[in-house]
Amino acid sequence: MNKIKVIVAGARGRMGSEAVRMIEKTDNLELVACLENKYDGKKINEFDAEIDTEAIIYTDIDTCFKNVKADVLVDLTIPEVGYLHTKTAINYGIRPVVGTTGFTEDQLTELTDLAEEKGIGVIIAPNFAIGAVLMMQFSKWAAKYFPDVEIIEKHHDQKLDAPSGTAVKTASLIKEVREQKTQGHPDEKETIPGARGSDVDGMRIHSVRLPGLVAHQEVIFGSTGENLTIKHDSFHRQSFMTGVKLAVEQVMKIDVLVYGLENILE
Repeated sequence: MNKIKVIVAGARGRMGSEAVRMIEKTDNLELVACLENKYDGKKINEFDAEIDTEAIIYTDIDTCFKNVKADVLVDLTIPEVGYLHTKTAINYGIRPVVGTTGFTEDQLTELTDLAEEKGIGVIIAPNFAIGAVLMMQFSKWAAKYFPDVEIIEKHHDQKLDAPSGTAVKTASLIKEVREQKTQGHPDEKETIPGARGSDVDGMRIHSVRLPGLVAHQEVIFGSTGENLTIKHDSFHRQSFMTGVKLAVEQVMKIDVLVYGLENILE
């Protein structure tokens, strides 16, 4: 069996370390290198006793891609770095699987065009948890019947972007089926700016950042005499690994950029 050779960017982070462990335990995947901002030349197992693989850490992406034969780059870093990693990987013929959120529309358009030009598969997923993907799809379905909706997303206090990529993606999916409307009283006034959250096509998105949280979202729909809440909670980063594994396997079968894990679920 030919294994899929994987490089992980952000391998020493909380998500990255889970990805490394998942790859190590998966028969058809092989970790061949890691990308980090320091510890160039060291082995990843020097930092985690649970990891047996001796994959080398690189701090320069070009050196890594030139020295290591790889099929897939799994990027779990931050938006600015993730964008550059993704663009570089495509140019080297390495298929990116990106869990980094916060890309701009212009960046996504540029990466989509580049993937099409090179004929290479790319998967960018705001959330790799299967339950979160289903939550987004169920919300899109519900919005056909409940156009009044607010989104509350809650994450750990080290998350850099707000609102989360999952919340933005949820709002985007809802917009596809919901006619634009402004919710609440027409004379509503915030006595403290920001109290009503961000406004996306008349919907409201609220972001919570606290220690102890991982990744949580609820989508609340309101109608006459009833409410509907669709909620998902990730209590551990292991919850994202089923989706990461699926994306690594599926990106080998496509030659375009796919945004959202829902687009590769059967």
